[in-house]
Amino acid sequence: MNQPQLIENPKSNSNQHDGIESAMVEDSVESVINRLEVLRIGLVALCAIAVWFRVWEPFPRISLIGLAGVLIGGWPIFKEAIENIAAHRMTMELSMSIAILAAAAISEFFTALIITLFVLIAEVLEHLTVSRGRRAIRDLLDFLPRSVTIRGADGAHQVSVEELRVGDSVLVNPGGLVPVDGVVITGHSFVDQSRITGESMPVEKLPDSIVFAGTINQSGALEIRADRIGRDSSYGKIIEAVESAENSRAPVQRLADQAAAYLVYFAMFSAVVTFIITRDIRSTISVIIVAGACGIAAGTPLAILGGIGRAARLGAIIKGGLYLETLGRVNTVVLDKTGTLTFGRMEVQSITPFAGVSEVDVVEAAASAEMRSEHPLGKAIVAYASSRDYSLKEPDRFDYAPGKGIASVSDGTTVIVGNRALMTAHRIDVPDNFAATANPSSRLMVARDGRFLGSIAIGDIVRPESRRAIESFGSMGIRSILLTGDTGEVAKSVADELGINQVEAELLPEAKFARIKQLVASGRVVAMVGDGINDAPALAEASVGVAMGSGTDVARETSDVVLLGNDLDKFAETVRIARWTRRVIWQNFAGTIAVDLVGIAMAASGLLHPALAAFIHVTSEMTFILNSARLLPRRERTNEDVHLKRAPSELKPELLHRGDY
Repeated sequence: MNQPQLIENPKSNSNQHDGIESAMVEDSVESVINRLEVLRIGLVALCAIAVWFRVWEPFPRISLIGLAGVLIGGWPIFKEAIENIAAHRMTMELSMSIAILAAAAISEFFTALIITLFVLIAEVLEHLTVSRGRRAIRDLLDFLPRSVTIRGADGAHQVSVEELRVGDSVLVNPGGLVPVDGVVITGHSFVDQSRITGESMPVEKLPDSIVFAGTINQSGALEIRADRIGRDSSYGKIIEAVESAENSRAPVQRLADQAAAYLVYFAMFSAVVTFIITRDIRSTISVIIVAGACGIAAGTPLAILGGIGRAARLGAIIKGGLYLETLGRVNTVVLDKTGTLTFGRMEVQSITPFAGVSEVDVVEAAASAEMRSEHPLGKAIVAYASSRDYSLKEPDRFDYAPGKGIASVSDGTTVIVGNRALMTAHRIDVPDNFAATANPSSRLMVARDGRFLGSIAIGDIVRPESRRAIESFGSMGIRSILLTGDTGEVAKSVADELGINQVEAELLPEAKFARIKQLVASGRVVAMVGDGINDAPALAEASVGVAMGSGTDVARETSDVVLLGNDLDKFAETVRIARWTRRVIWQNFAGTIAVDLVGIAMAASGLLHPALAAFIHVTSEMTFILNSARLLPRRERTNEDVHLKRAPSELKPELLHRGDY
């Protein structure tokens, strides 16, 4: 049977919409074809009824109505069989053509018509199922607006997406679609990002907030600086990923094509053996008819298409069917720490004052001393104090001791902020058990004029979804390993907090690369998740490289999967989808082979009439194709089509000309 094909879309802004218009023309052509198919099915059904009741049979051996029905109804099947012979391909159309012609040759015109009828119905049902997959892709392509409103030197005006340039100020009305990846310049709104990041709740957007193409602006007006447009945007990457499903054939898809051909060969061989042994032409025809491989041949690419499309809806961009298949076999996930499991920014985690000292005293002393510091830990303390409007005073003198901390003097008061070694150097007594703070990345001691005030724990904040992701990996039997260049103490605290199985710290990029190579060589199927330039070699070496969307361009280009929303939990869900896809494909393989073997045995024994064999063939085929269709993402019903067609005159005038649009 026909395999699903994706809509061709050249990788450019203008051609994207040309592709949409071509798809609209294609839709009208398909509707005409569908009407012809329905008419053909109706004609064959009427011919079968006429032959059954012997409406007009002027000749004893040949039914003219039956012959006409077979030739007209079977023409698409015969045509494809001839094309396959020319291409040296053994397909089900060829075996069905042989069965139909053989039945007609022995004057079993009713049987020939019933076989033709079942095959035509199967073709239509398969076409409808595959079209659903194509519509899922077209939904993606057709979602972005074809024109946008930008603010220029001469005011706001509408331009086509082909004229849009990086750096343009794009205006998005309440309820409108965000057409670009960019940063909010002015405005305040809540944006539905579910198509890109999978977040169920709208996300608040303020100036300097990042927005994604393909999201829906729900409330206030926004002015956005375009940073990525067209194919370079997050939405464009989703489209490219789904399109790559057809271009990158997974090994299991090639195996499916081979298995389908072997099943046809086996059916033909079994038919020959059956005829030699039984001399029963009906049993021989039944053997040819009952064997079907379309559940494999058409169901496999449909499942891969559905898996990639469903993952794309989550915000996980899989760059081809090969990587989807490999993801389904992953048994080890290797994780970087900074930017992957954590946000990559230092924040105050806890404050522990000494007896008789308040938290405010500890923070104000430390933040005042650190005001001139460029160290990330010092900046974290200053940011914490500033956010709470604490009283800070810039120091008169500031001395930095590398690897230890700082000493500052303000109005004759000396403040020391640093580790135990710095405290000891200034003869400040620190209780041995004082700094036992849970899981800190760094502990800074604070003292003023020789008196110990307390400690501040500072650490890189763990992403809240990281724990859920690690738990999901564990439930799937996937081993998690943390490879990081950070210190052993920091790495172990993060691993303990998240429940990661194994930790290796203080690794240089080449050591990460070597460790990944060792794991792959040992037979592990490894997914490496990272976000930085230093992760690029390891990402390339892993079985599947996974880059966080906030990571560097090098990491994203090197990887096989990109997480647009930086949500590791979405990657765990993507692995589940990949496993589901793989499971569906192998269900189709096992089911098709079982049905064929049992069906051939029954047909060869004379237990199946050709019409019943055709019914079993069609029913099993559609069962396995529909099994694959379960993976296709459901179409979202929203009111975005209204916004796609909104003209400039429909935009609120006060929003177009307001300075704070």
